[in-house]
Amino acid sequence: MRKILNLLLLTMMFVSGCSTTEPPSPTEHPPTLQPTEAITATPAPTEVSLPEGSTLTVHFIDVGQADAALVLCDGQTMLIDGGNAQDSSLIAAYLKKLGVDYLNYVVCTHAHEDHVGGLSGALSVAGAGTVYAPETAVESDAYDNFIRKVAEQNLQITHPEHGSVISLGSSSVQFIGPITEATDDVNNTSIVLKIQYGQTSFLFTGDAEYDEELNIVDAGYDLSADVLKVGHHGSDSSTSYIFLRHVMPKYAVISVGKDNNYDHPNEKTLSRLRDEGAEVFRTDLQGDVIATSDGESISFVTERNETAQTNPTEVKAAEGTYIGNINSKKFHRPDCNSLPAEKNRVYFSSREEAVNGGYTPCGNCRP
Repeated sequence: MRKILNLLLLTMMFVSGCSTTEPPSPTEHPPTLQPTEAITATPAPTEVSLPEGSTLTVHFIDVGQADAALVLCDGQTMLIDGGNAQDSSLIAAYLKKLGVDYLNYVVCTHAHEDHVGGLSGALSVAGAGTVYAPETAVESDAYDNFIRKVAEQNLQITHPEHGSVISLGSSSVQFIGPITEATDDVNNTSIVLKIQYGQTSFLFTGDAEYDEELNIVDAGYDLSADVLKVGHHGSDSSTSYIFLRHVMPKYAVISVGKDNNYDHPNEKTLSRLRDEGAEVFRTDLQGDVIATSDGESISFVTERNETAQTNPTEVKAAEGTYIGNINSKKFHRPDCNSLPAEKNRVYFSSREEAVNGGYTPCGNCRP
């Protein structure tokens, strides 16, 4: 019996001797791998359950050949661009009409006057929480006024890092561009951001062109979005096929001026949007465009011309006839809603005849 007890004692001592390694200190942690610049540092916004009665509304404000969008979600607000300097009073009046006297976020996508100009008007009638802009600035009265208005509110410009995420009410906002500002093209320094609200999403692109679009695609961001604010007013230098293949928008909103001198929106851009199957809304034809999401679906209301042909396919005019306006020197399709009075009309049997006669195509019906 004593031998058995001794044997058990020796066994316990042996087991105890095999557990002499001290446990790791609670303050010690394995090294954390840091993400590289080319990898998204912060996860993309994810769908979250929305509180009862929550909505997100985006007002694409008609500021002509410029950009301005006001985002409202659960009592919080974000203004993305403000149009030209001459639009300052328009933006101020729009905010007052909606009872907005505080902007949680103000985003200047880039320093060009048709995006930053009207922000000074907004900052004159509304307080602001955080103001975002790229590091790249330009020397202009419009940009200087913007900086001055920010300083008057004792604020500083914040340069968002791509990949960073903020909250706007029940929505998440991720900054995904610019990846770099090492460029001579100010358009390609544009802040690009994606708003995720429930199962719906909106992508704002400023004036980002092919180079920035490709940088964002290469960075691996989730660009899929229900609504695309089309880059650079529909210029052919933006909204590339490769970018569209990653976004796959159901809807596209083009902020553009009527009869502008830049051929915006360009027919090539409109063609790419047709190929993608996106329903197009345009401020030049429809005025203010308002999109409302309940987290599952998105509905649109336009200031006017709800059924306007915003992206018609290339078709020949009926009976081969085109109608010119002897005053404006524009020519139209016979079904255009901008036809001149009969006394001011001239008729052409072909498009070539109209062009050779010194007439230019109507920006609405695009003959």
